[in-house]
Amino acid sequence: MQVHLNELARLRIEGQPRGVTSVCSAHPIVLRAALRHGRQQASTVLIEATCNQVNHLGGYTGMTPSDLVSLVMKIGAEEGCPVNLIVLGGDHLGPNPWRDRPAEEAMAEAEKMVAAYVDAGFRKIHLDASMGCKGEPVALDDETTAHRAARLAAVAEASAKKTGGAMPVYVIGTEVPPPGGADHALTTIEPTAAAAALKTIEVHRRVFAEAGLDQAFGRAIGLVVQPGVEFGNQNVILYGRSKIDALKSVLAKEPQFVFEAHSTDYQGTRPLTALVQDGFPILKVGPELTFVLREALYALDAIASDLLPDYGQRPLYQAMEALMLDQPGNWSRHYHGTDAEMRWLRHYSLSDRIRYYWASAEAQDAVRHLCEAIRGQTVPLPLLWQHMPAAQDFADAPLDPEQVLIWRVTKSLADYHAACGVGNN
Repeated sequence: MQVHLNELARLRIEGQPRGVTSVCSAHPIVLRAALRHGRQQASTVLIEATCNQVNHLGGYTGMTPSDLVSLVMKIGAEEGCPVNLIVLGGDHLGPNPWRDRPAEEAMAEAEKMVAAYVDAGFRKIHLDASMGCKGEPVALDDETTAHRAARLAAVAEASAKKTGGAMPVYVIGTEVPPPGGADHALTTIEPTAAAAALKTIEVHRRVFAEAGLDQAFGRAIGLVVQPGVEFGNQNVILYGRSKIDALKSVLAKEPQFVFEAHSTDYQGTRPLTALVQDGFPILKVGPELTFVLREALYALDAIASDLLPDYGQRPLYQAMEALMLDQPGNWSRHYHGTDAEMRWLRHYSLSDRIRYYWASAEAQDAVRHLCEAIRGQTVPLPLLWQHMPAAQDFADAPLDPEQVLIWRVTKSLADYHAACGVGNN
């Protein structure tokens, strides 16, 4: 059943909490899995892109907002996913990609980016202007952040009125874990203080009103806070609901809002369900989905090595290792240790920084070689059990590798779907 974002607060108040999975990935296989699953379950498919991933200059994916919309709609049409189920969101939209520049210059780029997102059809907008620019503190105070957020909201409002369609809904707040997870082993994460959350709302409400943006603020549905969940390179901090009693009180005082939870990857169904029940119905997931995609690709790589005499010894793994060593920019600042430790982190870290490389020509060639080699092959059950135990239904029949990849991503999406309570209320 479809859940509309502007219904989440009402459903929580009525004691029927429902959630929405926010799929934060631009990988075509992940998108296909999400859109197919949404069509099968007749549920909302919320797909979000970050300011670094997709922007008016291309981002690290090389895609503009309109490029991503075209890709999503193309795959959605191929999968028979109704357009009315698809919701597009922009995450951390603000000056972050240009924070090495003076604030005015960075904000001018951020304005162009927000306009490009809204013009392309994105209608869930997370306003995040909390990061300092050149010569400023790393993290800005609420007042400065709110003024910059209001400036970006004004651009979004104007763009939406110009292009037509629904007006945007907004998410504010920025107290989130590091994008993509932490770089070190974690022991505990403290939730956001209730007073800090209330102050964020109060300052934004006042600043938006002063800017004549009362209607825009009236469409603010979510507040990003830290619920005490996180993952590092090697471990996961699971949700502990006993630690957020004070934070939950914020929603009683501000019934307009729900919380948005970032870095919910690897939590599993039970913690995710508790998050939805406790007022975090927007669950963001990204690295987990590309992690399990890589897991399935490497399993197929190993199966092909064992099954096919001419395939070679894990050529996909070898190609990705060579690629990451040749272009270390996306992982070298995040992985530390001996050469052996950094080697396994490059491939298996929970932060999954290998995801930045799948769009490269070298990676695509290696994946294509794998899929062509194993497509149509009959994989014996014992070999599947060795490398991908849960995939036994694919044994002893001609293999379609793409369907194996989609199946593996869907397994993670199903955990989120169950937690969100779709069809259970």
